[in-house]
Amino acid sequence: MEVILLERVAKLGQMGEVVRVKDGFARNFLLKRGKALRATADNRAKFDGMKAELEADNLKAKSEASKAAEKIDGRDIVIIRQASESGQLFGSVSVRDIVMALASDGIIVSRPQVWLDAPIKVIGRQKVTIAMHPEVEASINVTVARSADEAERIKRGEDISRRQEDQDAAAEAIAAAGEFFDPEAQPDELAPPKPEAPAEK
Repeated sequence: MEVILLERVAKLGQMGEVVRVKDGFARNFLLKRGKALRATADNRAKFDGMKAELEADNLKAKSEASKAAEKIDGRDIVIIRQASESGQLFGSVSVRDIVMALASDGIIVSRPQVWLDAPIKVIGRQKVTIAMHPEVEASINVTVARSADEAERIKRGEDISRRQEDQDAAAEAIAAAGEFFDPEAQPDELAPPKPEAPAEK
C-alpha cells in the first residue's frame, strides 16, 4: 500500500513523502496512529492543504521535545533485580520496566518511545535511546544490579562478573593449596632439607 507520511517516520521517510509499505503495517500502525494517509488523489490534495499547519505543529512539538530531551539526556536509572552468581538475571528488564523507572524519576515517556532491541538479561550498564519526537532522540544509561551498592560499583566501571570470577578463582586456589599442606605438621618437619656437601675430587 502507498501512503503519504504526515510526520517523519524512522527508517521510512520524511513528512510529505509517498512510500510503499506492507498493508498490515499501514493499517495497524501508520493509519491507525495518524502518521499517514492513503496515497489517493483526494488525500494528496488534502495533504497539500494541511501541509503548512502540519509543519508548524511539527516545529512546535520538536521544540518541546528538544527541551525534554536535554533534561533526560545522559541520565542514569538503576533497576534492582535478582541474578545468579554469573550475572544472569532471573527474568529480564523490559521496556515497561524502563518506562516505570523513568516515571518514578518524574519523567513520563510511552513504551514506543523507548528503543530497546531485546530485553536486558544480564547484570551491567547499557545505553538506551529514548525517541522524544521523530526528529529528537536522547539516551539514558540503564544500570541493572543486584543491589544499590553493586549498581554504584558498575557505574564506577568495575567489572562485576570478572570480580566474581576472581573471587571464585582465589577460593579455588586456597582450597587447592590446603591439599598440599599438612595442618598437623610440626615446624621442624617443615624445615627444608640441608643441602649435601659437594663430593671432594
